[in-house]
Amino acid sequence: VQLQASGGGLVQAGGSLRLSCATSGSTLRNFHMGWFRQAPGKEREFVGAISRRSYGDSTRYADSVKGRFTVSRDIAKSTVYLQMNSLKPEDTAVYYCAVTQILWAYVDNTRNYINWGQGTLVTVSS
Repeated sequence: VQLQASGGGLVQAGGSLRLSCATSGSTLRNFHMGWFRQAPGKEREFVGAISRRSYGDSTRYADSVKGRFTVSRDIAKSTVYLQMNSLKPEDTAVYYCAVTQILWAYVDNTRNYINWGQGTLVTVSS
């Protein structure tokens, strides 16, 4: 499974960024895709996820980002996105995309993910 995350950068608080995770069509069909982040000195945490295509268009979000972040996919481009709006300094972290075949009920658990892309740094200034 190939995962290529991109789109990070420096943004002011209140601004927006869109992260991309490029992969293959077969990955989108067969795996749930998750976004995670890891801030300095903290553990990696769940941000959001989108189900594999055969499971429909289910999404799930961490409470800390609900209403501000949106996970979506473009099937034609074999890419999953993380749209981040109303960014806060506490959103500063390295963001990762990853895949899992675990039951949808458990997609918010980091340990259930088997393949990870390289991270992309998001820095939100106050």
